[in-house]
Amino acid sequence: MAHVIETGADALVVDPKDDVATALRDLTAGETIQYRSGHDVASVHVLNDIPFGHKLAIRPMEAGTHVRKYGEVIGQSTMAIQLGEHVHVHNVEGIRGRGDQAVQGKVTN
Repeated sequence: MAHVIETGADALVVDPKDDVATALRDLTAGETIQYRSGHDVASVHVLNDIPFGHKLAIRPMEAGTHVRKYGEVIGQSTMAIQLGEHVHVHNVEGIRGRGDQAVQGKVTN
């Protein structure tokens, strides 16, 4: 089955379980953008400048929340993240390979 990315959006959600969308262009703080998730399009108010290819939150997250992209956990929020906020290394840390975050080989939250 061929995958098709439909245009008409400023950001893209890869998997319905994702907490973030990926910017398809540079996004400017204060603008309201459209993001696509499958065939659905939704909007979000951008809180920070977000460079092309970076992530923005499509739902609020509390500190310590597992952050999902590609349907998989990509890290853990180090602080509360608001809807529309830039999601990057300043507010998410990697948790893979960290012995202090694992119990018998499983990541804890």
